Amino acid sequence: MTGLYYEEFEVGETIEHGKRRTISESDNQRFCDMTMNQQPLHLDQEFAAKTQFDRRLVNGLYTMSLAVGLTIPDTTDGTIVANLSYDNVEHPNPVFHGDTIRVQSTVTDKRETSDGERGIVTMHVEVFTIDGEDETLVCEFDRTTLSLKKQ
Repeated sequence: MTGLYYEEFEVGETIEHGKRRTISESDNQRFCDMTMNQQPLHLDQEFAAKTQFDRRLVNGLYTMSLAVGLTIPDTTDGTIVANLSYDNVEHPNPVFHGDTIRVQSTVTDKRETSDGERGIVTMHVEVFTIDGEDETLVCEFDRTTLSLKKQ
């Protein structure tokens, strides 16, 4: 286990997640196929070429799911009871095939459960595409987890 127990989270702490991922066309295609999302903006280059983006977009739910996965080793790997909610999801900028993303999580709240046995932790997750020194915010959301205590 490499995740954090409830007591190890500090409100205000920002966790820079070291793992990054370059999103391929195949990643996007498989995610759309698995979720039966046949939105042509994700899959049809001819359709997408006629939009303001001029090319296919990576499915926003894939971007969000990948971001959660990239946070797991540093936050909840083996120390989570459950994800309770994902709130305030925004996709301010598009993600394209070949983009590399990085993620950071800021702990915004924590409290013990009413029985004192576990803790609830809320993190604001920000997802950025990286292009050399430039970064662009492409997704952000609040993730609330039910975490184990060290006991």
